[in-house]
Amino acid sequence: MPIKRGLRKLLLSVHLMVSVGWIGAVAAYITLDVTTIATDAPATLRASYVGMDLIGRTVIVPLALTSLISGIVIALGTRWGLFRHYWVLISLLLTIVATAVLLSEIRTVAALADIAADPSTTPAELVALPSTLVHSIGGMVVLGGVLVLNVYKPRGMTRYGWRKQDASKRASSLQEG
Repeated sequence: MPIKRGLRKLLLSVHLMVSVGWIGAVAAYITLDVTTIATDAPATLRASYVGMDLIGRTVIVPLALTSLISGIVIALGTRWGLFRHYWVLISLLLTIVATAVLLSEIRTVAALADIAADPSTTPAELVALPSTLVHSIGGMVVLGGVLVLNVYKPRGMTRYGWRKQDASKRASSLQEG
């Protein structure tokens, strides 16, 4: 079911805004994550872990979910479809994986922030807290891959896409004849 042009442009604008925002928020998160590795200062460590939790829960998670949902809605309402082209399908799968890992990892970040925020946590315990940098950088790489796929839109239709295209051509030729 095609979406009207004005609505499609609005949905696309929202999708682009939240997707780019997701990338930007992950960049801010990575900055704090690097800080947890680069410093021994207790106040900075506490602030970094609490900041990572705050950015993760209130910015990254909502942007990720909105990006996933808006991407699905746009794909279903345009000629690209959700399962017709490999680049759309791969983008969808990567976004689902990134969101699932994020939702799983955010619990770890919240636990680390709780430990860091606890005044009874010693400076040595703060320094010993683990980093989530591998997940952060991995997430950024995945988001970059999705971005590249969506900009370049490499050719290649799925079997489902070929079937839909053939059915559409057959229907057109029947209407003409």
